[in-house]
Amino acid sequence: MDFQEKDTIAAIRGMVRDFAAQEIAPNVMDWDERQHFPRDLFRKMGELGLMGILVPEAYGGSGLGYHEYVAAIEELSAVCGAVGLSMAAHNSLCTNHILTFGNEEQKQRWLPALASGEHVGAWGLTEAGTGSDAMRMQCTATQDGDDWILNGTKNWITHGLSAEVTVVLARTGELLDSRGITAFVVERGCPGFKGGKKENKLGMRASETAELIFEDCRIPSKNVLGEVGGGFVQAMKILDGGRISIAALSMGIGRGAFDAAVQYAKQREQFGRPIAQFQGIGFKLADMAVKLEASRGLIAKACHAKEHRGDVTRFGAMAKYLASEACVEIATDAVQVFGGYGYTKDFPVEKFYRDSKLCTIGEGTSEIQKLVISRGLVSNGVN
Repeated sequence: MDFQEKDTIAAIRGMVRDFAAQEIAPNVMDWDERQHFPRDLFRKMGELGLMGILVPEAYGGSGLGYHEYVAAIEELSAVCGAVGLSMAAHNSLCTNHILTFGNEEQKQRWLPALASGEHVGAWGLTEAGTGSDAMRMQCTATQDGDDWILNGTKNWITHGLSAEVTVVLARTGELLDSRGITAFVVERGCPGFKGGKKENKLGMRASETAELIFEDCRIPSKNVLGEVGGGFVQAMKILDGGRISIAALSMGIGRGAFDAAVQYAKQREQFGRPIAQFQGIGFKLADMAVKLEASRGLIAKACHAKEHRGDVTRFGAMAKYLASEACVEIATDAVQVFGGYGYTKDFPVEKFYRDSKLCTIGEGTSEIQKLVISRGLVSNGVN
């Protein structure tokens, strides 16, 4: 494997790092405290090409690959995990679902506005009673002539209140039938569709999370993505790629916490010398560095698989599992390095600590990742 980053990746890193320092860093704690979703920020990110980074230029996107994509997420997340999460949800889930399974008319209709940041996207799979158990979803779509009537709710949806375009998975067949779920595009303002409760969260507070409510919401058949009944298979493929983005999010949060811990450990003195010189602190920093590098290597392998039609299911799950768990461990150790100061909002690591936990839950829990990995080992063998 070539460990030298391509020039395009280095350029993306530099651009996003400068943008984050200027546009995000001064506002991080204000947005977090107020649980404010900075909608205008994402328009600016659209101007940089970050809201359609995987979208071909023909549809107004940047036409870049997964290596560039995860580099951008990492740089954003090293400053604010909430912004990294929102970018990932917009690109990997909503926008990529339309790009991957939409027809030409649908791509021309929705992708340019999503890629420019004019529109923000959401993706609705999870419900109050069905997280990992998606085939038991209760949100239904019933055909009525040339339309479909949606009824039900979706929960824990990123951009549930603000998104102009939402991809919604609804049951169109029998319960537990993997061919009984269909994907629809629902636009904001559609009668019968509204946002519900906004969640008051531990971390990622500047990334809006809310309920979607459908009450006799009429959707035209031209808004069906792919085949009727193909939604569940589509969703699993979208999640494969989405997990790489959450691994990158984890990598960014972990790196932000690590960088802060190293800087502090070199400046903070106890017993007449910097605490970085004490083995108890030095070993923590060493462990953190190793976890970051291991995560980076597995993320790169998952990106390679994604771009070369490899085993994205396996390596995406591996990258997401390793990086997210490492992120929590790194953030925890970073707070410990800071001591009492790490427990206050005057220093950055308490936010990294709060943001880190979602990475082990969103887009499939760590337990689900281990299930995906182990099933792949049993069915395919170890390569």
